[in-house]
Amino acid sequence: MYELIKDLGSWLTSGAQWSGSDGIAHRLVEHLQYSLLATLIAAVIALPVGLLIGHTGRGAFLAINLSSFGRALPTVGLVVLVFLASGLSMTPVYVALVALAIPSIVTNTYAGMSAVDPEVRDAARGQGMRGHQVLLQVEVPLAMPLIVTGLRLALIQVVATATIAAYVSFGGLGRYVFDGLAQRDLVQVLGGAVLVAVVAVVLDLALAGLQRVLFSNRPA
Repeated sequence: MYELIKDLGSWLTSGAQWSGSDGIAHRLVEHLQYSLLATLIAAVIALPVGLLIGHTGRGAFLAINLSSFGRALPTVGLVVLVFLASGLSMTPVYVALVALAIPSIVTNTYAGMSAVDPEVRDAARGQGMRGHQVLLQVEVPLAMPLIVTGLRLALIQVVATATIAAYVSFGGLGRYVFDGLAQRDLVQVLGGAVLVAVVAVVLDLALAGLQRVLFSNRPA
């Protein structure tokens, strides 16, 4: 075990391991690119759905159950299915990652909107605000902490799962895991797993800290 940890430390700190197209720096950029783009696409799809059902109260049962179904989909199986249908492209990876991110964003957005005090809504309408004004000026600001939590959870889930890009021969930190398994190189497998875990933890801590800064002084 000591030798394995020593070899892992050498692998992670080697200058050669951080340079070139197969280096950690390049793979990290690829991994973050996949993760951020997939989360952005998921947000564009899921935020309007969560806001709509939270504002109107309609379609909540269907939307939440569809989100739960998306969470239950086997990610690797979905990648393979879309890969066989679409051919050699990044489409399967993005489809799977977007499907993974949508449930957290929809459910948290809906929860945030549902938590808005109905009396606050009524007061806004009593002041002459129309539906879209109540949504954008009252409900969304009050729901924002939970909405941001949903985005944060979605991003962390995607970062942890983006290793699947390597399953269909693309890049990212998962490349070390799959290549290591193919080569029976345990150090490389562990290195890839450690890197993914560290990136996920660092991002989670950074986003949690940012969330506290943004919302800690909000009135109760």
